[in-house]
Amino acid sequence: MGLDVKSNSLEEFWIPFTDNRGFKKDPRLVVKAEGLYMTDHRGGQIIDGSSGLFCSPAGHCHPKIIEAVHQSMQQLTYVSPFGTGHGLSFALAEQVSRLTPDSMNKVFFVNSGSEAIDTALKIAMAYHTAKGENRHRFISRERAYHGVNIGGVSLSGLVNNRRAFPSVMPNVVFMRHTWTEDDLFTPGQRAGGADRAEDLQRAIDNFGAETIGAVFIEPVAGSTGTLPPPIGYLQRIREICDANDILLVFDDVICGFGRVGGKFSADAFGVVPDIMTMAKALTNGAIPMGAVVVRDEIYDVVTDKAAMGGIELFHGYTYSGHPAACAAGLASLAIYQEEGLFDRAKDMAPYFEQAVMSLSDHELVKDIRTIGMMAGVELYPHPKPGARGVLAQTEMFWKGMHVKFTGDNGILAPMYIAERAHIDEMITKFRATLDALPR
Repeated sequence: MGLDVKSNSLEEFWIPFTDNRGFKKDPRLVVKAEGLYMTDHRGGQIIDGSSGLFCSPAGHCHPKIIEAVHQSMQQLTYVSPFGTGHGLSFALAEQVSRLTPDSMNKVFFVNSGSEAIDTALKIAMAYHTAKGENRHRFISRERAYHGVNIGGVSLSGLVNNRRAFPSVMPNVVFMRHTWTEDDLFTPGQRAGGADRAEDLQRAIDNFGAETIGAVFIEPVAGSTGTLPPPIGYLQRIREICDANDILLVFDDVICGFGRVGGKFSADAFGVVPDIMTMAKALTNGAIPMGAVVVRDEIYDVVTDKAAMGGIELFHGYTYSGHPAACAAGLASLAIYQEEGLFDRAKDMAPYFEQAVMSLSDHELVKDIRTIGMMAGVELYPHPKPGARGVLAQTEMFWKGMHVKFTGDNGILAPMYIAERAHIDEMITKFRATLDALPR
């Protein structure tokens, strides 16, 4: 028996990150999805050009994930993660650790990328506290997006994500973002902006290394419109952190699981962080879940400091390592391996790059940035910043494609199961939408 989801009202649900009044006048409802395509409530077919919210590289409603969750919930629907456990969470942690760098084998489960960032903040604090240090400052970047919990908002370099929420964490210092106008329409890593890694050294010189706990970086700044790191930038950040005993945190919530090459950003860029956050593709978007992975030494310092038999880290969530989420995660990681999806993404990336760059001749396109299976298409603002992007996302939906927009930046992130014909369809629909927008 199916679920009855008919409703006569759209008023009660407060929709996140959405123009609620505009949406409820002309709703865009999805009633079904399979593979690369969704079906809207009018019966139209929509190709998913952003893998949902970068969540579903293996496609919507994968039958193996559905079956794994179904089987798990016939045995366990909930187990308290505080003081008890179940086999699925330990099995998933082991599988995740096989994908991460050799020195990073300790996995803490959460329910979202936002929770992963707040957890990483608290782990960094606990680590320095256990060492007897008072490193109370954190470094972030302009144009950074690190989720929507208070810790993530405090680290946010997107002004609209902070404007209505003045009571955030103090002692956050911002480096500049790395985008410059020197290398427009340059695919992959650019040369311009690498010198901005020295902003970290300036912060150290200004505040003292002994006060700085961690640096939070999206290796590829995703939600702001795909900003790949300039050549040598991450390497220099790592050098400065090492010289000053500062933890380096990679926010791999979007970048992880093959999106920008390799398994995670550490593989793609040859720089290993101390802490990694992940979510989204961990379960192929099927069930909310995130994780924080840390260097073994961080785990050892925190746990060894506590008395035997006592709680070492006073942190966790009611749904950390939920059985159904773990089942979805295990099935997803198995699918990525069995179907060779990371390799498929790597093989498709050059064609995807070439296809997206073909939009560079359009009069509304200001810049295009690509890396791996992700690209940002930045539009000239009109009549005010963000307005053209909002309209483009809406119009694109009715032309048969979903693409995530942040401001005037459309972020393409195809599923790894996409074929060349699917990429072509995405670019054709993107161009058709641009052609129809008001000048």
